[in-house]
Amino acid sequence: MTVTPPQMKRLVAIGEAMVEMAPGAAVGDYRMGFAGDTLNTAWYARKVMPTDWQVDYLTALGDDAVSGRMVDFIAEAGVGTDHIARLSGRTVGLYLIELKDGERSFAYWRGQSAARLLAQDAARLAAGMAGAGVVYLSGITLAILEGSGRDTLYTALRTARAAGARVVFDPNLRPRLWPDTETMCRVIMEAAALSDVVLPSHEDEATFFGDADLAATAKRYGDAGAGLVVVKNGGGEMLTLEGGATAMHAPETVAQIVDTTAAGDSFNAGFLADWLTGGSVASAVRAGAKLAAYVIGKRGALCELGQ
Repeated sequence: MTVTPPQMKRLVAIGEAMVEMAPGAAVGDYRMGFAGDTLNTAWYARKVMPTDWQVDYLTALGDDAVSGRMVDFIAEAGVGTDHIARLSGRTVGLYLIELKDGERSFAYWRGQSAARLLAQDAARLAAGMAGAGVVYLSGITLAILEGSGRDTLYTALRTARAAGARVVFDPNLRPRLWPDTETMCRVIMEAAALSDVVLPSHEDEATFFGDADLAATAKRYGDAGAGLVVVKNGGGEMLTLEGGATAMHAPETVAQIVDTTAAGDSFNAGFLADWLTGGSVASAVRAGAKLAAYVIGKRGALCELGQ
C-alpha cells in the first residue's frame, strides 16, 4: 500500500508541551523555554510549511501563569491554540537537559502535568481533529495519558482516518514513562496499527524490539499496517519502506554537533513539510535530514532558522 498526502491542508499535533531548562554557554547556566516532542515538530513545521497549511496544537495545560505564557508562546509561533484546554488545579511538566559531548540526557518533573488529561474529553478530541489532513502523535503522547485516555484517543484517530486524515506516528520510545517494556512495546504497536506513516528511530527500536537492522524495523511497522515507514538512524543511512519497496538514503553532513535535542522532531517536521506539499519520499527525507542537521548545531530544542 502506498500512502498519498491528504487533500485537507491542516496538521494537528497532539501531545505534551513542557517547560524546558536548557544549558547555556557557561557551566551552571540554564535558559528557560518551552518544548516537547510533538510541540517541537509542530513549531518547526510551522516554520517550513507554506502559509496555506494550518498547523494546530492539541493538548491540555494548567490554569497558572506559566501555562498562560506557554499558550502565548505557541500562538506567537503561528501554531493554532484553539484546541488547548486549560484545566483548573493543574500545571505543566518541566524537564532539564544535561549535555555531554553534544549528547543529551534528561531529568523530568511532570506529576501534575495537565497534558496527562488531554484525551479525557472525547468531544474535544473530535472537534480538534475535525477537518485535519494530518494527525501527528508520538509514543510520549500515549505514555503520559491517564485512565481511559488512550482508548478515547484511539477512537478519535479511527474517526479522523475515516474522514480522510493521515495519522503520522513517531514511536519515540521512552521506557521511563512506561510501567514496563512489555507494555510500552504493546501500546506502540497498537498505535502503529492505526497509523498511515510511522517515523521510528532504529537505535531505540533495536534496543527494545530487538530489530536486527533497519529493514527489520521497517517491516515490523509495515506489517502492522503502515503504508510508509521512515527509519531514522542517527548519523547513518536511513531506510524507507513505501508500497512494499525499500530504499536507502544518505545522511546529511553535520559540521558540529552542539545539542541533539529535537533532532528527530525537527527531521519529522522537515520530512512532512516536503512530503505533504508534493515532494517525493526521497526529497522529503533529504529535507528532514537537512533541517535536523541545522537544529543539532544549536542549543535547545527550538532554534530560529537561518541564524
